[in-house]
Amino acid sequence: MKEMNQPELLELLATKGEPLVLFLHTPLCGTCKAARRMIEVAEHLLPPDLVIAEGNVNMLPDLVNTYQISSVPALLAVSADRSAEPDIIYSIHSVERVLAYIRRVTL
Repeated sequence: MKEMNQPELLELLATKGEPLVLFLHTPLCGTCKAARRMIEVAEHLLPPDLVIAEGNVNMLPDLVNTYQISSVPALLAVSADRSAEPDIIYSIHSVERVLAYIRRVTL
């Protein structure tokens, strides 16, 4: 995962071409730490060219407002053509669920 700031993420979300997965968290969130570990495991089972970015919602007010992020951890996946609104999940229960969600949206 690559940590990104707000301008980088907003530009990446607006640019068509590659699917994107965005993990949103806060630094002191214990559930976010567990979710991060699951996403890191899933990352090894996904195509190496899939962009998986992460961001601290405390530093992303415009993005949080635009996509109405209601809690963390949140996983936002966007298709390559950006034709539909990003799909967001807040319940990251298992690596299998993360993989199924990312594959459904991006592959």
